Amino acid sequence: MGVPKELAVADKDGAVEFRVRLPNIGETMKNVLRCREVGEFISGALAGAMTKAVLAPLETIRTRMVVGVGSKHIAGSFVEVVEQQGWQGLWAGNTINMLRIIPTQAIEFGTFEFVKRAVTSAQEKSKEDDCPKLHIGHISIDLSFPWVSPVAVGGAAAGIVSTLVCHPLEVIKDRLTVNRDLYPSISLAFSKIYKEDGIGGFYAGLSPTLIGMLPYSTCYYFMYETIKKSYCQAKNKKSLSRAELLIVGALSGLTASTISFPLEVARKRLMVGSLQGKCPTHMAGALAEVIRKDGLLGLYRGWGASCLKVMPTSGITWMFYEAWKEVLLSDKPHL
Repeated sequence: MGVPKELAVADKDGAVEFRVRLPNIGETMKNVLRCREVGEFISGALAGAMTKAVLAPLETIRTRMVVGVGSKHIAGSFVEVVEQQGWQGLWAGNTINMLRIIPTQAIEFGTFEFVKRAVTSAQEKSKEDDCPKLHIGHISIDLSFPWVSPVAVGGAAAGIVSTLVCHPLEVIKDRLTVNRDLYPSISLAFSKIYKEDGIGGFYAGLSPTLIGMLPYSTCYYFMYETIKKSYCQAKNKKSLSRAELLIVGALSGLTASTISFPLEVARKRLMVGSLQGKCPTHMAGALAEVIRKDGLLGLYRGWGASCLKVMPTSGITWMFYEAWKEVLLSDKPHL
């Protein structure tokens, strides 16, 4: 850090002198931005914002199909939105979506990277310190837990932390997307939800969201890191091109979404169920309602639209994230 500026004050005879050190704000900001955690946080925010700006229409159609509003087909849903609300209807709720995705992606990527490094460091330290083992009969258990994947733990933590912080924004965004007449603006949606359901209304569907986030987020990050590492080893490469990052990110999103999609359906039903006149009280009730009405295949209603949204979103997000990390953390070693 540079030498702080000084402000000197003296009396007429110069006998008394006071010096006040002024911090070098510019140098301080540069050091903050060079911090790895800050760089990852900003990279996640920028990647999320840029991705959502491009793919907002797919998010609108996906949400409508998942919660059972309008046509059951992608093309039909697209036409309905345009006919009823005009082209701008495809970006319904996009303002709140942008406000939601920036902190969500920043927290998610930042938490993932931080926890992954922390778990890896703890495992390495345990090996160096010769971590004791627990002996039960002929079974010996290594208390350093070498079988625990830092990537999986980081992924689970990322999903849980970002969800707890940003869930109210997700609720408002879905209300704006599904019923623009009842919720014409962010401020009115906020006041209406608070008036009708109180603070708890902003956390509708939180339980299934957290439960669904564990398999999704864990699989999402684990698959990305695994595919990326395996591909680099197979091709004897240290890094991937933008196109390769796009494909790897898309595959990780597809896998994670397919595994956790039934829980996603239950989550959306709980979050906007009151708009349809009845709202299940818990995740099991939401799942039972879907199965009773549409059968087991109902648990994957909107899966095609979801894949069309998740795959490009995941691929583009990882591509932008890695690109921004290269820019902001160019002087940091790769971890």
